[in-house]
Amino acid sequence: MTVRERFREAVEEKVRKALEGMGCDACFEVETPSSGVADIAVPCFPLAKVLRKAPQAIAAELCGMIECDGPVCEVKDVNGYLNFFIDQDVLVRETLQEIVSAKEDYGRHPSKGVKVNVEHTSINPTGPIHVGRARNPIIGDTLSRCLRRCGYEVEAEYYVNDVGKQVVLLTWGVRNLPESDVDGSDRAKNDHRLVPYYRRANQMMEEDENVRAEISSMLQRFETGDQEVIDQVREVTEMMLDGLRETLDSIDVRLDRYTWESQYIADGSARKVVESLKQSPYCGDNDGSAYLELKDFGIHGKNTRFTFTRSDGTTLYTTRDLAYHLDKFRRADRAVDVLGEDQKLGSQQLTAALEILGSEKKPEAMFYSFVSLPEGKMSTRRGTVVYLDDLIDEAVERAYEEVKSRRDDLSEEEMRGIARVIGVGAVRYNIVRVQPEKKMVFRWEDAMNFDGNSAPFLQYSHARACSILRKAGEFTRTADETLLTDEYERRLVSALSLFPEVIRDCGENKRIHMLPSYAHELASAFNQFYAVVPVLNSGDLRDARLTLVDCARVVLKETLDTLGIVAPEGM
Repeated sequence: MTVRERFREAVEEKVRKALEGMGCDACFEVETPSSGVADIAVPCFPLAKVLRKAPQAIAAELCGMIECDGPVCEVKDVNGYLNFFIDQDVLVRETLQEIVSAKEDYGRHPSKGVKVNVEHTSINPTGPIHVGRARNPIIGDTLSRCLRRCGYEVEAEYYVNDVGKQVVLLTWGVRNLPESDVDGSDRAKNDHRLVPYYRRANQMMEEDENVRAEISSMLQRFETGDQEVIDQVREVTEMMLDGLRETLDSIDVRLDRYTWESQYIADGSARKVVESLKQSPYCGDNDGSAYLELKDFGIHGKNTRFTFTRSDGTTLYTTRDLAYHLDKFRRADRAVDVLGEDQKLGSQQLTAALEILGSEKKPEAMFYSFVSLPEGKMSTRRGTVVYLDDLIDEAVERAYEEVKSRRDDLSEEEMRGIARVIGVGAVRYNIVRVQPEKKMVFRWEDAMNFDGNSAPFLQYSHARACSILRKAGEFTRTADETLLTDEYERRLVSALSLFPEVIRDCGENKRIHMLPSYAHELASAFNQFYAVVPVLNSGDLRDARLTLVDCARVVLKETLDTLGIVAPEGM
């Protein structure tokens, strides 16, 4: 248990006992104020109705009944709040001891024995990832990293949509069109190389009745489980996935599992879902297509009907998605779906249908708004799409120009290596620092700001800590709180002590945007400390201050790692 956890437990116990002394066993809230007015605050407003007193009077009475000891050094009543303060000597000593002892495991919580499936990315394998959807893999990967640090066993999964008209259209194009009949691509990656086949096939289908008939027949054969067609589509989809994986690898997004939509047709599980839903009293028929009436499940207006078969009896994506979620629930205790904001209705309908099927588990949806560039939104239909590969390349090139202007002592290879680390980090950080539900405009002046709320600032702070330690050489690590009394030293220790709490909040509450916010506060506290407090030439304080620098290095590195960003030792 960390010193912050012991402090929180002590506060909760003291407030509970004080309330019992007032003859009250009501529940109360414990908050961590963002303004710094206290380390922990307990609002007394919810207790006013129970105790029939003004919140200010309750806070004053409780304050007089609480004795300060252990990690709790002071309590004040302020405008209806109980404000608690942690003993700074205890905080310094125990935080440094925890980091020195745990090293890279600091902030990593014990195993919970709970399996969590995080499905993310899952874009249709018919073209490269565009910037608008770039939040999905970055949010999903960051959440997976946070959950692992929270002690969960996490499986990150990509649901491959290898069923339906789009993938059949792509497959027909690749198998039937000569290279000379399609536009070229400026990249050799498979996802870029194959997308012109999809566009040309789509054009031909609209213009040629024979092509349209061929594709329709191919789709029908696929839906009825024709293994030859399924294998053809799988082969082309695998080629497309090779390109998508290359993009994901370039931003350090790792997936543990790829699950194919077609398997739920092949193994009959989608058909079992249809049979089960048709037995439901909520099932209806519309000219042969089957649907669920969901008005009793909080869905209103024109969207109450959830169609799960076509008029010819073949399954839809929605049906296979149900089979997929039932499969996930057999493999995991929890299932988190990272989805674009345009999927809110579909997610709500899916959850209702799962309830009708008798599932006791529900997917936890995490929605995000799409990314746009300052020039406006991106649309494949208008042909103004910007691919994630393009964004990464530009980020790396901008980082290279910055590194080149600052470090002309490095070789070309070294500058390029650092530029890639900085560029990729800048993209990941700038995307995840905005709350997922909020609209986001990607601006280079934000992403590449070496002195602001950005990955380069955080990476530079880590590199500076590494540089100090290299220059220092050997030293004895000590957590003597009597040697670290400077205001800036203690601010830095306070920031370091918050890391385990921040990880818990990011993972348990899926508030991953709080991690970049914390990272910036930590890096700022470290740089302020370094600017004001001498380290290498500090006499008897040298070992204690170097210990603090090393602890800062550890937490900076682990924060960057949780964000999926490389922590360079030099920049």
